[in-house]
Amino acid sequence: MGSSHRLFNRQRTLHQILGGGQVADLILWRRKNLTVGILLVTLAAWIVFERSGYTLLSLVSNVLLLLIVILFLWAKSAAILNRPAPPLPQLHLSEEIANEMTTFIRTRVNDLLSVSQDIALGKDSRLFLKVAAYLWLISIVGGLTDFLTLAYTSLFIVLTVPALYERYEDYIDRYVLKGYNKLCLFYVKINETYVSRVQNWILEKKKLN
Repeated sequence: MGSSHRLFNRQRTLHQILGGGQVADLILWRRKNLTVGILLVTLAAWIVFERSGYTLLSLVSNVLLLLIVILFLWAKSAAILNRPAPPLPQLHLSEEIANEMTTFIRTRVNDLLSVSQDIALGKDSRLFLKVAAYLWLISIVGGLTDFLTLAYTSLFIVLTVPALYERYEDYIDRYVLKGYNKLCLFYVKINETYVSRVQNWILEKKKLN
């Protein structure tokens, strides 16, 4: 499919738009085990919060406390009984992943600051209306659900919608563009039928006056 038949006439692939690195691989299910693991862990955490009434801080503190106590007692008993120490994995965050996450966050924060500056200086009225509409929508959604449910739902959308779009990109682009073209034709028809008549009526009234 040519670029002219893609949404917004974009030249880059979805993977490139998302950064083309490991974050993009994660979102687009190029690393399926990690993506599924994140979804399952967040789903389990959401269920625990909803059912138990724990807060995030209390749950994390209790889990870490239990883990530390178990490992401490295991290590002490292993030393006394001449048994092997707890088999702890070597936890390490690679420099590549850290740099990609930093670059991704920095880019998004800079975009947000740039948009905020344009709005504050009144440079783009259309952008102001869009941001105001998004904030109003977020306010409505926030009033209907709690933060944890909204966070999990947002994560679920981020980890599923782009991957589904990439898989069925040709079909989605085709039907969306067809719908957009029909909408444009409908707008032109409405403009020719009604708006033009109203404009002509106003011009005739001005001439008579």
